[in-house]
Amino acid sequence: MSRSPSFGQLGRELFLSLVLVAFAAPAAFSQTSTGSIRGYVKDATGAPLSGATIEARNEQSGVARTATSQADGSYALPGLVPGAYNVTARHIGHTAQGRRVVVQIGASLLLDFALQAGAVEVAGVTVQVAAAVTETRTSEVATNVTQQQIERLPTTSRNFLDLAALAPGISVSEDRINPNANSISPRNFSAGAQGPNDINIFIDGASLKNDLTGGGVAGQDNSRGNPFPRNAIQEYRVISQNFKAEYQKSSSAIITATTKSGGNVWTGNAYFSYQNKDLVALDTFQVVAKHVADSIANKTGNPSTFNKPDYSRSLVGVSVGGPLIKDRLHFFGSYEGNYQNRANLVNITPRTPGLFPALDTVSLAKYNGNFQSPFRETLLFGKLSYAVSGHSTAELSFSNRHETDVRDFGDITAFQSAIDYRNDIAIGTLKYNYFTGPWLSEATVTYQRFRRNPTPDTPGVPQRWFNFGCCVTIGSNLSSQDFTQRRLGLRDDVTYTGWHAGGDHMLKAGGNVDFLNYDVDKENRVTPQFFYADT
Repeated sequence: MSRSPSFGQLGRELFLSLVLVAFAAPAAFSQTSTGSIRGYVKDATGAPLSGATIEARNEQSGVARTATSQADGSYALPGLVPGAYNVTARHIGHTAQGRRVVVQIGASLLLDFALQAGAVEVAGVTVQVAAAVTETRTSEVATNVTQQQIERLPTTSRNFLDLAALAPGISVSEDRINPNANSISPRNFSAGAQGPNDINIFIDGASLKNDLTGGGVAGQDNSRGNPFPRNAIQEYRVISQNFKAEYQKSSSAIITATTKSGGNVWTGNAYFSYQNKDLVALDTFQVVAKHVADSIANKTGNPSTFNKPDYSRSLVGVSVGGPLIKDRLHFFGSYEGNYQNRANLVNITPRTPGLFPALDTVSLAKYNGNFQSPFRETLLFGKLSYAVSGHSTAELSFSNRHETDVRDFGDITAFQSAIDYRNDIAIGTLKYNYFTGPWLSEATVTYQRFRRNPTPDTPGVPQRWFNFGCCVTIGSNLSSQDFTQRRLGLRDDVTYTGWHAGGDHMLKAGGNVDFLNYDVDKENRVTPQFFYADT
């Protein structure tokens, strides 16, 4: 079946959501991939200073944002890219004051200044580490995973989602395959008592939701791969309860991540790791198989037939970032590869001749043995960040994921019946932020293409299915599937911080339009199948 309808039909969904208008006193900013700083500027007596200039300069890129304090001394700097900032407050007739703070994704920092009367400095301002306080008066239940944790905490798979388990109530599944059967435990995460289909992930504000198959995230349906290069993730936030209306298509938890950007200094890293079967212990299934083989060997006096299944895994990656134009245009790029070779054991027990005549002409022993189940994944990411002017910034990013996986065979299913799973996900994102006075506009255009294409690894071989106690399968897999999901997303969020009636308030509204296109092609039982039953 294939669907490629026009606008207004079932195959294309127009999803329009107006983000709820939020009023708070004091304001608590909510953002998908940015953070904010707010506070008050006062003099030494505690009186508010109106008209003070507050500048927040990103240490890495040199890009600066400014705000002006209001009549009550309040100021706000929403929509800041997560990272370290030097924040300076200046006012005529007062000594300037500097603070260094670290802005986290989705968090709002409270940073107040008390300026002393005196001449304006001619020399540079002394920047001190600020005792900034994270806004806690919010209904969100969330946990931030920092850049330091991503870089320093070890994980075997280098899947950035592994660290989501640091948040209460979050479960992350392991990459497990039963080598004696055609089963797999995919890499995904879930929250509370709900499954992985009920979550959503946002990368730089772009949704990775899988609308067609399972796994919650595009590409994670029965996949042992990673959804995004870990080297490219700067930090992320796990929101398990009470997330805002700007996050859609989730009923359990949200992960919102921001990617790395280049800075004013060229930096990079590279890594390589290798692991083979000699460095891996036997799993539960292999321990049982070894015990059975050893028991038979002890009774018969023959050598044990158990051989440790072949296994190897190579993880490789490189990233680089730096300035194309200092303080204006920066680049960051990342590559990661995940290459695995595993062996699945096919063990079909031959039957006594004459008891099952359909098998008398079939040599089942030739289908037995350890067969390779190769997995290959390549992850790419590139990003350009541009300070258009003192009032606007732009980002253009692209990511690509390509993976192949030969599996779904083993035990009494022959290697001929294996399936070659293919995942391809491409995402392009353009972001434009404009800020002036108390206004901030965050516009985003996203295009996503996700294709999942499982096909028989050995096509064209008629399948034979033998039922003597259970189901021995020989020959090609019967079905081919081709799922394609395309999403064009248009989004704009507008924030206003200039309303101070009875306190400090923030007004935020936004709109999101998704144009969705689904193509589904299923070819079931296109290969002849012959059934043999023991009656």
